[in-house]
Amino acid sequence: MGSARRVLDNLIGGLPRAFWYLWTGSLINRLGSAVLVFMAIYLTQERGFSDARAGLVIGLWGAGGAAGSLLGGYLADRWGRRPTLLTAHLGAATLMVAMGFARDLPTLAGCALLLGLFAEAARPAFSAMMIDVVPERDRVRAFSLNYWAVNVGFAAAAILGGFAARIDYLLLFLINAVTIVITAVIIFVKVREVDPGRRGALPPVVPAGGGGPAPVGALRTILRDRVFLGLTGLNLFSALVFLQASSMLPIAMTDDGLDATTYGYIIALNGVLIVAGQLFVPRLIGRSSHSRVVALGVLLSGVGFGLTAFADLAWLYALTVLIWTLGEMINSPSNSTLVATLSPAALRGRYQGVFSLSWQLAGALAPTLGGLVRETAGDATLWLGCFVLTALVSLGHLLARPARERRAAELRAAALGTATLPQVPIPGAAQTKAAAASGN
Repeated sequence: MGSARRVLDNLIGGLPRAFWYLWTGSLINRLGSAVLVFMAIYLTQERGFSDARAGLVIGLWGAGGAAGSLLGGYLADRWGRRPTLLTAHLGAATLMVAMGFARDLPTLAGCALLLGLFAEAARPAFSAMMIDVVPERDRVRAFSLNYWAVNVGFAAAAILGGFAARIDYLLLFLINAVTIVITAVIIFVKVREVDPGRRGALPPVVPAGGGGPAPVGALRTILRDRVFLGLTGLNLFSALVFLQASSMLPIAMTDDGLDATTYGYIIALNGVLIVAGQLFVPRLIGRSSHSRVVALGVLLSGVGFGLTAFADLAWLYALTVLIWTLGEMINSPSNSTLVATLSPAALRGRYQGVFSLSWQLAGALAPTLGGLVRETAGDATLWLGCFVLTALVSLGHLLARPARERRAAELRAAALGTATLPQVPIPGAAQTKAAAASGN
């Protein structure tokens, strides 16, 4: 009994109450997130649009999301996390209802564009708030727990959404809107604003030749942060591979004579494994270098996708899904912690927004590039190419480790007010009291 209590305490103990309110909001929000899962079916079967028009609507959702990621990050820093989240969530809920009642293509397209904008604007603010309230020593656990909640909610939403769609597709939109509003209320009422520095203050840059600090804009600061941009670029390539699971994988399985139901069961293994094992990942990776853990996770995912080239039976496809899911489980919390580590406190929201943009771009590019490679070079080339790409990305993470460690040390020193930093744009001491700076 005592041993079980110690294990449970290691998993969930010691985290601040504010985190658990965020965690609860994340779970509730995902419980209603079935709309995007069924969007293609809704547009083609219920609304009678062609595949091309359905793709246009979904693509506009993604385009709005790309803009929302940047806007949400900017507002989270300049305006505050709570007002940004409240505005984004209420806007998303309103547009969710509007989209549910929309019938013609122009209205649906406009709603999708704005819905993507508001929905994705909430993500950088949410991530920044989680970094604000969770001490750096607990962030791997916190991100693992949140990732677990996201997958529990999403898996439940996919099942419940299927039943709701049988009754009326409008229910999907209404349920999603309600869960978004509940999430907004929980966070706005229960989680206070934590100011990690002077909100929106611009960090100084010390020129290479010395001299006093010169103020620069936040975007210029991020664009000159080669360490962070390197991490974001590597994540873009990883995401291009990972998102083949929802674009090219079902087509490959269909070509091998497996129906959509079989694909549903096999891809569900991804969520089942995450729900069953994600909470134990922090103990598994312990205090290992985040860069090394991310490199291992990316490579393991690449092995799973690469083996898809040799799969032609349901159990072989299931094995590949289990392998790349293990890589995903290892990669996700360490990757999120790395972003927190490399984000200056006063610019956390904008850093989160830029990093989220890598996922939005991958969401738009992955189906197009995957389809092009598969059509011109064949199925095996696509999956083996995924392995080669992840191997290169994994190597990139290992090579970037020393620079990330230096960057973390610089942010730590700046937070303590003990260093003047050459060339790299970082906030001054007063702006980075709560900077995330765990070792990699």
